[in-house]
Amino acid sequence: MASSSEIGLAAALNILTAFAFLVAFAILRIQPFNDRVYFPKWYLKGLRSNPLQSGAFVQKFVNLDFRSYMRFLNWMPAALHMPEPELIDHAGLDSVVYLRIYLTGLKIFVPIACLAFTVMVPVNWTNRTLEQSKLTYTEIDKLSISNIPTGSNRFFTHIVMAYAFTFWTCYVLKREYEIIASMRLHFIASEQRRPDQFTVLVRNVPPDPDESVNELVEHFFLVNHPDHYLSHQVVYNANSLSNMVNEKKKKQNWLDYYQLKYNRNNQSKRPSMKTGFLGLYGKSVDAIDYYKDEIEKLMKEICKEREKITKSSKYVMPAAFVSFKTRWGAAVCAQTEQSRNPTIWLTEWAPEPRDVYWDNLAIPFVSLTIRRLIIAVAFFFLTFFFVIPIAFVQSLANIDGIVKAAPFLQSFLEVKFVKSFIQGVLPGIALKIFLILLPSILMMMSKFEGFTSISALERRSATRYYIFQFINVFLGSIITGTAFQQLNNFIHQSANTIPMTIGASIPMKATFFITYIMVDGWAGVAGEILRLKPLIFYHLKNFFLVKTEKDREEAMNPGSLSFNTGEPQIQLYFLLGLVYAAVTPILLPFIVVFFALAYAVYRHQIINVYNQQYESAGAFWPDVHGRIITALIVSQLLLMGLLSTKEAAQSTPLLIALPVLTIWFHRFCKGRFEPAFIRYPLQEAMMKDTLERAREPCLDVKDYLQNAYVHPVFNNEDRWDGSDDGGVVSEDDEWPKEPALVPTKRQSRMNTPSQSKRSESSRTLLSVTDERSCP
Repeated sequence: MASSSEIGLAAALNILTAFAFLVAFAILRIQPFNDRVYFPKWYLKGLRSNPLQSGAFVQKFVNLDFRSYMRFLNWMPAALHMPEPELIDHAGLDSVVYLRIYLTGLKIFVPIACLAFTVMVPVNWTNRTLEQSKLTYTEIDKLSISNIPTGSNRFFTHIVMAYAFTFWTCYVLKREYEIIASMRLHFIASEQRRPDQFTVLVRNVPPDPDESVNELVEHFFLVNHPDHYLSHQVVYNANSLSNMVNEKKKKQNWLDYYQLKYNRNNQSKRPSMKTGFLGLYGKSVDAIDYYKDEIEKLMKEICKEREKITKSSKYVMPAAFVSFKTRWGAAVCAQTEQSRNPTIWLTEWAPEPRDVYWDNLAIPFVSLTIRRLIIAVAFFFLTFFFVIPIAFVQSLANIDGIVKAAPFLQSFLEVKFVKSFIQGVLPGIALKIFLILLPSILMMMSKFEGFTSISALERRSATRYYIFQFINVFLGSIITGTAFQQLNNFIHQSANTIPMTIGASIPMKATFFITYIMVDGWAGVAGEILRLKPLIFYHLKNFFLVKTEKDREEAMNPGSLSFNTGEPQIQLYFLLGLVYAAVTPILLPFIVVFFALAYAVYRHQIINVYNQQYESAGAFWPDVHGRIITALIVSQLLLMGLLSTKEAAQSTPLLIALPVLTIWFHRFCKGRFEPAFIRYPLQEAMMKDTLERAREPCLDVKDYLQNAYVHPVFNNEDRWDGSDDGGVVSEDDEWPKEPALVPTKRQSRMNTPSQSKRSESSRTLLSVTDERSCP
């Protein structure tokens, strides 16, 4: 358990660390040779020029304007200066809605912190309960509810404050939900034309002995959506081809590296390499010739694999992207049931093309339920077994436990600085280290489940991350930490008094969470703006690999907002703040500092650095709202349990109303605002279609959607054509955009024409001609 001096040491170390990161960032960001690392978004938009191309030789690399070093914090007002509408145009609505999570935290916790310190801290402090008890405590714990005597009337203060905190939180959540729902509808109505507005993903197409999937999809939508159906693209299982293309890109990178190395040596000596594992052993060969031969072999294999996929029906999945002439037609199809059998012809809005996770489109729909059951079981065991490292982290916070396990360390641990570091800093760092690999594991689980868009993968991964943190980081830390701290009391007291000991000890775990907030929230956020890893990798790539402007753009690696890791971390702070607001208010200032610093840092990153992979128009906000409501209900239930251990029996009936009212409020918001996030109003779709027809009467939607949902490996530029010119097909020799007419084999049953007038819009790769096939 950390004392006030140990918390002070931890605060000093983390403040110094955060300040050092910010100063390093302020110096590095104004150096010309780092310009692409700290302002990549402006380069991608073509609105910033390279400072290395002008000025004196030294000024190309080092900023000699010493006045700029004195204004090292001017990035903060610059980040806050851009108005929200301009930020939406610049970075998209997803980024702005993500920032509003931090803003919501400030709106909730700043008034709560002021009220708690004005009312609750004096009520908790002016007691002697902990001094007269046998519990292990610190001066900070005197500010908590644990210092209130059993059965005291002062508990009514905490009950009134719980109501005040709940009503204020609900008010802020309702206002934010209302604002963001309005922003979403306005964004959708005003945004430019996108392929996903006209396209629906159809899955579980039923097998038919008379027709292929391609023919079946066309005939089904010609019959059931005759006035609005435009075209479709069947889904291929091209995962093996995708792996080959990725392997070819890796070898191409190595070839570029060795060619650049050869040119830098003035072509005096050709580079060599060994063909064994990691180039450590094997036959020594000419590196350039070796990779040229490898790439040529791969190009032939890629061409053969592509031809096999496009000509064999076994690679065609029972799914397709179906496009419509209007947004209204797509909205009707995506939001209605297509068949009397609810398990076939399943439709949903197609993700935007850059949001599609192509690998999972090849997973048969019938296997998704089994996959999700497997992952649910795996996630349960992952969560359960992670309690072990959590218990280890909590043992670090208890010096007595370490001394009992290793008596020879007693003299070392009694050094004041060492003791303060172990109890005030080390637990937060250790917990952060244990959680490093978790997001990658959870993302792998989400991919195995079969979600077809990156946004859906991130939202599912974020949900699991939040559950994991709630069970292990929050509940696990409280339970195991309480057991370690009060181990002596548990052993020497009767069983019926153990719940009372737990009730008094839970508020004391605020000191551990304070250290975690400072390590993860303060120093961690400051480290985010420094971008140390992208900085190092950019300069390594720039020195060894970059030879064209396109290579330099790829080396910048601006990254994007990681919703699957960032949002659950924010939700942990909401949970801690709401739980401890009425229990140990001393934690609230640390929460407020985190939200304020994170809001400024991530606003800067969104403006200057991050380049979002996709745009969902803030579709994740219902998840954010639901998790804050969950944290609010958990805080109410824990307060009820805590007061019951304090023999404040009269408080339980007064608090029961709180979770009931909160659940009712959540249902109200869900019914009032959530439809805007899961359904597209037909009125809005018709209005946008009408305006578009008036503004662009000659718009060819078919041409606009023609290649939007073709698998990237079929749009690959480097296609082997069997010639000796490097394996690149000329622009005139493209893959066909229009298929041959597909004859109907089930005209009598479907009442379709003998030859569809619109079959030319059914884009498929099956019409690859023999002239373009591999030798």
